[in-house]
Amino acid sequence: MLVMPKEFVNLMTTFAPLFTKRVWHHVQVLLVGAILSLSKRTITAVLRVMGLAHVKSFQHYHRVLNRDVWSGLEGARLLLLLLVSLLAPSGPLVMGLDDTLERRRGAKIHAKGIDRDPVRSSHSHVVKASGLRWLSPMLLVPITWAKRVWALPFLTVLAPSERDHQERGQRHKKLTDWARHMLLGVRRWAPERTLVLVTASSFAVITRWWRRRQLANPICCVTRVRLDAALYAPAPPRTSRHTGRPRLQGQRLPTLAHVLHEATTCWSTVTVRGWYGELERVVEITSATAVWYHSGMPPLPIRWVLVRDPQQEFNPQTLLCADLTVDPVQILEWFVLRWRLEVTWQEARAHLGLETQRQWNVRAIVRTTPALLGLFSIVTLMAGQLVQEQALPVRQAAWYRKSLPTFVDAIAIVRRHLWTFTHFYLSPVQADRVEIPCTLLNRLTDTLCYAA
Repeated sequence: MLVMPKEFVNLMTTFAPLFTKRVWHHVQVLLVGAILSLSKRTITAVLRVMGLAHVKSFQHYHRVLNRDVWSGLEGARLLLLLLVSLLAPSGPLVMGLDDTLERRRGAKIHAKGIDRDPVRSSHSHVVKASGLRWLSPMLLVPITWAKRVWALPFLTVLAPSERDHQERGQRHKKLTDWARHMLLGVRRWAPERTLVLVTASSFAVITRWWRRRQLANPICCVTRVRLDAALYAPAPPRTSRHTGRPRLQGQRLPTLAHVLHEATTCWSTVTVRGWYGELERVVEITSATAVWYHSGMPPLPIRWVLVRDPQQEFNPQTLLCADLTVDPVQILEWFVLRWRLEVTWQEARAHLGLETQRQWNVRAIVRTTPALLGLFSIVTLMAGQLVQEQALPVRQAAWYRKSLPTFVDAIAIVRRHLWTFTHFYLSPVQADRVEIPCTLLNRLTDTLCYAA
């Protein structure tokens, strides 16, 4: 029977109510095996690294993903509450929302489509591939031992392609529709906290933002906006002489492109922390309020922020916030955090085996990728428990110097603790020799030989 280290027991028992007693034992084996695996995150790879390659009842571990009854949505709620209680007990909850493409092929994978891969694409080079589109909100919180903000996934939803919906005879739901349902769920999970959402411009839809502002506790949204966006002055007050429907907006305001090149524009110099990987960056900003409006849509009062570099080293950034009371500098600091989402996607691919799954069962597909992304947050919490008693080692080399730990250092210390607790806890602390059981030596050798 697998025994979890005492440092991880409180974290893991949070998710125990989701499963029955028998399934919960299998879940713990899969969790530890997914952390210790070095290559693919398949069920067979997990069983091999756990020393269960010769267990004939291996199908029970497959059934955790493709047959057993448990709620992934409830697991996401428990994970969010756990992250909030340990990492963000007070203040606003800043979240980033982004999508990615998981490359998958196979005739039985129905939800796949051909989409743009945001990780491998750039402004000058567009990469399209066949795969599954995933949408995930991530909690942006400062990690004290890492001395920077990390994006921690807690909820991941599969967005099937339009062709898949047509084949099934269902109404197609766009990414903005999935985002709306997810944010409403997060709002119910944290009804008393202030929510700040940082997204890409593809999620900037007037109708969706307007509805979020109508909630009892509105969600503050921050995103980029085009330089030629249609901005208007607020509607003039209605008098008794006016007849007909009231006006929704006032006069058309100059575009942000005009404001950028206008000689009379007043600029303020501010210092932003963490600008595109840098510690600090001096930029110039200007800000004002306006009404964002298109015909047939409700008017949305917004605050826009125009950012430029005095040395002209990057293109000007145009930001939009759906809360008029937020300070422009705070809007800029929130927007800079959005780039941490790309780091999380890359780390999940490099160290958690994202895109290495081989399941074709519909339920297993829907559960596996969210579980791997949730594992990113769980490993971060586990590393946080360990650094309270010991320093986190930072891996360095003569050709690679880094002063701050990254996710690879976090998962390394968790792996080391799991291996040590399971097999070496009876060995003397100061001994020159450590007795290794033959079975463990074979497991370690097999893991290293078949790592790639």
